[in-house]
Amino acid sequence: MPKIIVEVMPKADLLDPQGKAVANALHRSGNERFENVRIGKRIELHVSGEVTEADLAQAKLVAESFLSNGVIEDVVNIHVEG
Repeated sequence: MPKIIVEVMPKADLLDPQGKAVANALHRSGNERFENVRIGKRIELHVSGEVTEADLAQAKLVAESFLSNGVIEDVVNIHVEG
């Protein structure tokens, strides 16, 4: 069954407390090479049958109006998997 994958990340100019906490934990455990961590969301929209351009357009609308908070997040990618 094909899936439309929606990826959402915090806006680049906003703090990411989860990412900061993970980055600090990585540094404490000796992983100094990872300078910054940003944590986002991956949402899977399962589709029966072939994914059409109309499905992708609808997924974009849903992603921007329902799956993300436009004030603090950006929809960074929408693609088909499977």
